[in-house]
Amino acid sequence: MILKEVRGHAPVIGTDCFIAENATIVGQVTMGDQCSVWYNAVIRGDVHYIKMGNKVNVQDGAVIHCTYQKSPTNIGNNVSIGHNAIVHGCTIKDNVLVGMGSIIMDDCVVESNSIIAAGAVVTKGTHITSGSIYAGMPAKKIKEVSPELSQGEIDRIAEAYVTYSGWFKDQKSR
Repeated sequence: MILKEVRGHAPVIGTDCFIAENATIVGQVTMGDQCSVWYNAVIRGDVHYIKMGNKVNVQDGAVIHCTYQKSPTNIGNNVSIGHNAIVHGCTIKDNVLVGMGSIIMDDCVVESNSIIAAGAVVTKGTHITSGSIYAGMPAKKIKEVSPELSQGEIDRIAEAYVTYSGWFKDQKSR
């Protein structure tokens, strides 16, 4: 893994986290407990801060960044950021699923208990209401998140990644 200080700021990693060997975390990044950052993921807090809550998983190839002196990135608790997603200078609240290959741009707010569908492009300044599913390019609300979908996808994936990371934390280097 690459953990690098930038401009006097070093990443702060919570307890019981898994960081893949080729993940990159640099600069002003604060991560909560039970988080996981997977292969080829990049979390770059060089131009502004990035704050992540507890039980956040940043899946393979995802990129989290921000905009210089304008738009930091804030991520709540129990958030899954899918493979190859881009999360840039925005706020993602608790219990959110960011689908594979989706893009969330500067100054967006994704309220709690929401899903950004795979491949969605959430354009600058969009406000995603709590309990919504957004899809498409540009992303638009397509329906509400049912309790079954919340438990079956948002909670299930976040919990699964805590389990998966345990498999890797228990391994010794060979």
